[in-house]
Amino acid sequence: MAFPPQFLDELRARANLVGVVSRRVKLTKKGREFQGLCPFHNEKSPSFTVNEEKGFFHCFGCGAHGDAIGFEMRAHHLSFTEAVERLAAECGLEVPKATPEERRVEARRASLHDAMEAACQFFERQLRSPGGKEGLAYLRGRGLTDDTIARFRLGWSPDSREALKTTLMSDACPEAQLIEVGLLKKPDNGGASFDFFRGRVMFPVTDRRGRVVAFGARILGDGQPKYLNSPDTPLFHKGSQLYGLAMARETARERNVVMAAEGYMDVIALHQAGFTFAVAPLGTAMTEAQIEEMWRLADEPILCFDGDNAGQRAMGRAAERGLPILKPGKSLRFAVLPAPEDPDSLIKAKGPAAMQAVLDAAQPLFDVVWRLAAENRHLDTPERRAALEKELKDKAFAIADETVRYQYLQAFRDKMRALNRPAWNPKPQGGYGGGPGRRAEFKRRPGDPPLRGPDGRLPGAGKPPPPAADESTWLKKAEAKLLSLVLWHPPLLEQVFEALGETGFSDNNLDNLRRGILKHLHNVHDLDSDQLGAHLRADGLGAGLDALMDSDEFRIGRVETLTDARQHWDRHFKRYAWKKGLSGDIGHAARQLAEHMSADVFDRFAALKEVGRAVAQDDDDNGSGF
Repeated sequence: MAFPPQFLDELRARANLVGVVSRRVKLTKKGREFQGLCPFHNEKSPSFTVNEEKGFFHCFGCGAHGDAIGFEMRAHHLSFTEAVERLAAECGLEVPKATPEERRVEARRASLHDAMEAACQFFERQLRSPGGKEGLAYLRGRGLTDDTIARFRLGWSPDSREALKTTLMSDACPEAQLIEVGLLKKPDNGGASFDFFRGRVMFPVTDRRGRVVAFGARILGDGQPKYLNSPDTPLFHKGSQLYGLAMARETARERNVVMAAEGYMDVIALHQAGFTFAVAPLGTAMTEAQIEEMWRLADEPILCFDGDNAGQRAMGRAAERGLPILKPGKSLRFAVLPAPEDPDSLIKAKGPAAMQAVLDAAQPLFDVVWRLAAENRHLDTPERRAALEKELKDKAFAIADETVRYQYLQAFRDKMRALNRPAWNPKPQGGYGGGPGRRAEFKRRPGDPPLRGPDGRLPGAGKPPPPAADESTWLKKAEAKLLSLVLWHPPLLEQVFEALGETGFSDNNLDNLRRGILKHLHNVHDLDSDQLGAHLRADGLGAGLDALMDSDEFRIGRVETLTDARQHWDRHFKRYAWKKGLSGDIGHAARQLAEHMSADVFDRFAALKEVGRAVAQDDDDNGSGF
């Protein structure tokens, strides 16, 4: 809803910002401002300030910033309209309806909400009546207390075609309205309307403000369908709402944890056992809108699935839905229940501690994607490993956010490297891993220091290991060469964007240039070298670009044709990637040596260092230019 600017200005003027914030933050006066611990991220020293004179809050730790309306939205996970209405009620302001059409829509929605609330009360009364004893017995038999039944407003729909219709239909609640919200159904043949829900236990579904917008209904016995849900209506869209959301919000926000179970009874049993941050989708697979809704409550919602094959398939579908919409700091975790349990049965059999153990063992989304792609898969040939690598790259490139996509590509590449690396032989024969060019032999040279002393002891035993050689110079030169080729021939980017996109550079300035160049992939075919440079300068990358253009690597990177540029790129990227991997292995071996000095670890470190020296000599012998 659009609010008149004058109304919003008056609301901000009347709302006491310090008072609004003080409901959630203990503030201390510091000069003209107030200071406290930020409620939006964990911190031990205060970086959150409130400037009442200027009418805003700001956190120097996480960057949260806004006015009283913005604080209410963040603190209580409200929409803009909801926050305005909440503050206006506190300030005694009447919320204006901006246009006659908006007033008409609001009045209509209010009447629909009234109809749903009246139906909920009807179903609640029926559950406690003689006609609802079967439903009440079922709920109590499932272990629900009377308090839980009342808190979730569970009810019973009589097995009658007109019980609800007769009770609710009136001038204030006409038949057309009851049909519109899914409480009555009109036959296709034009006959009289009838109650949509009959002879079922009723589960009210509410929006985030706790207003009833739909119902789920379970039949007792062998009838079909077992569960029946309200159709989509002006109040309810099945794919965008979550069961239990209104009751889970506060706990989820305070603890930064929210979990999604599969069904209504799972959510109710979890809340009764103390897991008051549980929600559930409404009879469908988790949707992107529902994931976004959970991200409003916690950074990494936990999706809980059964351990059987159906649960694994559901986990895979949820992972596929989550990947494209990932954002920095926003992800998913997956918890797997032991077969054949669901949350309700597990809590009954083994208590809340068993359920907590399942949640504590939740796996990150990345680990789940890797496991589902790689497990039970034969990876004994290069072609099969290549198929896995392609599948993983496709999944990573589905991620819209560039930063998260880059991290996934890097992490998948590390996994593939570990998968492809043969077991280490501390006394290898021949060369290191079949790198490009000539093989680097582990030959001792005259004057080289011995690997061990005359007594067989490791040199420097008990002391920190010698640091790994500084590889930053050759890495930076190689990265500058690769970027230079693209800058001289922009259409080359269309051919190498995947390799360039998944390779993070060691030098920050060059990595920023790399990212800037990738942003222009969509129109790079229409750019020459000068035009691409102008775009990079417009993006604020002029200093890094000037430094690169002043380097020897940029000068010698100027080749005549696009074909020549591609040949040079392939040769140098292959060498660069291999040497970067070797550098990483040396660093890893050095860290292992620092943690645990042993003969095998030292031999591995020394052998890798010899490979590094041989590669450096190889570069000196053959030249490092183009």
